[in-house]
Amino acid sequence: MSKKILVTGGAGFIGSNIVDELIFKKYTVVIIDNLVTGNIRNINKKATFYKVSICDKNEIDRIFKKEKFDIVIHLAAQLDVRKSVLDPCFDADVNIKGTLNILEACKNNKVKKIIFSSSGGTIYGECGLKAPDEQATAKPLSPYGVAKLSVEHYIKAYSALYGLKYTILRYANVYGPRQDINGEAGVVAIFIGKMAENKEVFVFGNGKQLRDYVYVKDVVDANIKSLTKGNNEIINIGTQKTFSVNQLVKELSKIINYQKKAIYKPRRSGELFKSFLNISKAKKILGWKPRVDIIKGLKNTVNYFIAYKNKF
Repeated sequence: MSKKILVTGGAGFIGSNIVDELIFKKYTVVIIDNLVTGNIRNINKKATFYKVSICDKNEIDRIFKKEKFDIVIHLAAQLDVRKSVLDPCFDADVNIKGTLNILEACKNNKVKKIIFSSSGGTIYGECGLKAPDEQATAKPLSPYGVAKLSVEHYIKAYSALYGLKYTILRYANVYGPRQDINGEAGVVAIFIGKMAENKEVFVFGNGKQLRDYVYVKDVVDANIKSLTKGNNEIINIGTQKTFSVNQLVKELSKIINYQKKAIYKPRRSGELFKSFLNISKAKKILGWKPRVDIIKGLKNTVNYFIAYKNKF
């Protein structure tokens, strides 16, 4: 019998891509999403969908009792780092208390495993010469990063207390099809959206900031592998390579044939200069590695947005 899998945030950018792959692989899939940042267009018609917030404890309990999930893939979150700085209480309500509703429901309904989308990009803080591995000291510099790290500890506690298995995936900067071009986060999608309409592109700081950009299909693959591997492990998911914001502007300008120069604005406070992840453990434990390089990934993403631009 096919496993029944819940994907919270399954109408969102990463979640909907995971849902599609799960359904392709013949799993029974249920989505919980409040559609605040998720989009109803992204929902796979073969999935069961509940428009519910993870903060609604009674509804979460009802759905878990009714559906009897084997595995939960938990992505639903307040995902804007800057919003977490402006309103840390709201961030904690969604990202910590909302997740506790999910964990309590897992405990009470005998869910076997939870796969949690954490944030390597914010948990490790400023990176030096070497990409941090999972043993590196956590130094989150935003309430968002603090909340993600707190949830990791809650998950480990629930595992110790109740035997709930987990895999915690710490993502680098994920990009690709379905990322919100109108969102506050996701520089690749934001740049593509502006360039495709020949609008001004803004770079905050000098553009030399370095990030580890990992393509969404590679992130999907890590989640699929985590269904059967990586029990009770924390695993970085990235490329272990860096790419600057200036390089991003240059490559996307070439792909889109965008002729304008980027406009540089003052660096935003609290923004990291360098962030990338050591992925040795993912290779060893999950048998996973990134397969889509940044140039191919950018081309795929641009092609997607151009094909669908009239629907945005």
